Amino acid sequence: MSISLYIAIIILIIIGYMVVQQILNKRAVKELDQNEFHKGLRKAQVVDVREKVDYDYGHINGARNIPITMFKQRFQGLRKDQPIYLCDANGIASYRAARMLRKNGYNDIYMLKGGYKKWTGKIKSKK
Repeated sequence: MSISLYIAIIILIIIGYMVVQQILNKRAVKELDQNEFHKGLRKAQVVDVREKVDYDYGHINGARNIPITMFKQRFQGLRKDQPIYLCDANGIASYRAARMLRKNGYNDIYMLKGGYKKWTGKIKSKK
């Protein structure tokens, strides 16, 4: 086999892996736009998965901080009988958190589409 065939096979495997990951992400969590996210804030457990320094700089009112780096050890404190609204910086870490939650029996999971960077609602900050 030629080197170009090996490269083509590797590229196909990588693309296949990325497609599978995207499908798993979409199954784990429902993305909400700003308005949908805002409407459900009062009924949900809002979890910001950014690191503490970013959370302290500014976060959505009512959100609690469980950094993605510590999520595996700390998510058990979340209730399974209430919706969970996830927020991160740009919409990537929430997928990881949602998949972890789904794997552990949580079902009512949502995330802010685009992450905190796109949030235009009320925030709490140290200013």
